[in-house]
Amino acid sequence: PPRRPAGEAGHSRHLRWADMESPSRGSRGMQTAACTKSADMVQRFVDAWNARNLDDFTGHLAHDIEWYDPAMPEPPVRGRAAVRAFAEAILRAFPDFTYEVQPPICSSLDGSRCAVVWRISASHVHELRPVGYAPTGRRATIEGVDVLDIRDGQVTRILTAFDILSAAEQLLGMKLRPVPGTR
Repeated sequence: PPRRPAGEAGHSRHLRWADMESPSRGSRGMQTAACTKSADMVQRFVDAWNARNLDDFTGHLAHDIEWYDPAMPEPPVRGRAAVRAFAEAILRAFPDFTYEVQPPICSSLDGSRCAVVWRISASHVHELRPVGYAPTGRRATIEGVDVLDIRDGQVTRILTAFDILSAAEQLLGMKLRPVPGTR
């Protein structure tokens, strides 16, 4: 069974499961390096998004990328071109969109999967296409998590999870959930 995760409490950008029991203790250093390499690649991926460098952003993606996001009109999208089109639509509708990683980036020991807890902030100032949502002019701050699968240094799958109702309530300026105690 695994022991407590290694790393500097509260100060590390990446969480490594370096203290896992392993029949081959010699491979631990190589696995830890793979873990760190993947977490560093994920940070560069996020940095490219925030810099609006979509060439670099999509360059971190495998050609057969699959991305599921509850904000997509028909998830998942597949392929670099579809991911880029979704990214362009989001950044056009929300030009101040900021993706902030809430450390640490957690990575599997072999570096094949990373979990990224995040906070995004964005103002809806232009129409969101292709679905045609008119701009509300409202700002939303949403927290969620992305789980990224990585193969050969590229992201092959992204699973995004967040509270879509909270996002809608903030952007629409109205309560969508019933108030507790009401019928």
